[in-house]
Amino acid sequence: MAGGAFAQSADPARGKVKATACEACHGSPERPPLAGAPPLAGQQEEFLALQMFLFREGLREAPQMAGTLNGFADWDLVDVAAYFTRQPAARNSGKPDALLHARGAALAKAMGCGSCHIRDYRGQKQVPRLTGLPEDYLAATMKAYRDNKRTGADTTMNGLLYQVPDSDIQALAHYLAHQ
Repeated sequence: MAGGAFAQSADPARGKVKATACEACHGSPERPPLAGAPPLAGQQEEFLALQMFLFREGLREAPQMAGTLNGFADWDLVDVAAYFTRQPAARNSGKPDALLHARGAALAKAMGCGSCHIRDYRGQKQVPRLTGLPEDYLAATMKAYRDNKRTGADTTMNGLLYQVPDSDIQALAHYLAHQ
């Protein structure tokens, strides 16, 4: 899945038709996602496609996604990813806590989060955008990586978050959500 192949072959209009089921939980331009479900709008296209492939093939487990992508062809997944990527990402409207935000910024720098997620945390290719995602979702995801309850295409996040205390994860989540 080279980046050029996505740009030339993906069809967001076809993806919109297939994305109706996704929008029920992950939100749409008209309404926010359900609690605990990440918004997909504005996310990295290659990341979304990869995650959908992993769910469909049973290589990434999430009970709420079980069977949801059965019947989706490979190009359906690419089209759905293209549809969501082209939507504007939601912004967190809450006001950050200055101390928690500063602590999260220091932790993100020390842990090298900007190495893969890029300095402004917008992500790249198969690495997700973190900015503006719901704080509770970010914290739950980081805890799942830490506790080996979630893996990605590799185990980088599991190793990076190993033994990170909840208080640090909360500070990181707060900081990233309020970018």
